[in-house]
Formats: sequence, C-alpha cells, structure tokens
Amino acid sequence: MAFWNLATVELAAFRPGVMSKAELGDSLIMVCMEIGPGLADNGHAHPFDQCGVVLEGRIEMFVGTERRVLNPNETYFIPAGQQHGWKTFDEPVRVLDVSARKE
Repeated sequence: MAFWNLATVELAAFRPGVMSKAELGDSLIMVCMEIGPGLADNGHAHPFDQCGVVLEGRIEMFVGTERRVLNPNETYFIPAGQQHGWKTFDEPVRVLDVSARKE
C-alpha cells in the first residue's frame, strides 16, 4: 500500500502491549506503532539508521548518553550502532518510525 491515513490506519498486535502496521520496501521499513502505557525497552542497538516522529502521547527516549521526553510532533534520529531505548508513561504513545531494512 502506498498511502496511509495516520488517524485511521488499522494496527495489529505485534508484541505484548504494542500494536503496529508496517510497510516493507526493498531498503526501508515504515511502521506506525502504538505502545501501551508503562512499558520500556531498556536498550538495544542495530546496524542501521532509524528515525521517527511522535504522533500522540509522550515517550522518554535515549540515544547513546542523551535522554529526552518527546511530545507530539517531535522527532528522533538514531544513528546506526547507537545504543537506544524508550519508556512510556501513563498513556499510550503512537509513533511513525522509519528504518533501513536489514538484510
């Protein structure tokens, strides 16, 4: 599918507490994700760049040693190889995330 309406795109269960919809191209992955309240990813790294924008809610993210609370319309960029993670607060957060497709 070439087009999404982010207000109405249908998400499906991805993992506990996370709903998502993904489009996979030859070299990119675009994912709309809704992450439930009170969840966290304590950190991981991968060999490709990743970026995104917060659509709804608040999320605390860290990239390397930098940590920030992001609100709607704020973005993140994660360079390849950087340790990064996140935590949600008392409400779900929705993000649009784009990364290179790993081979």
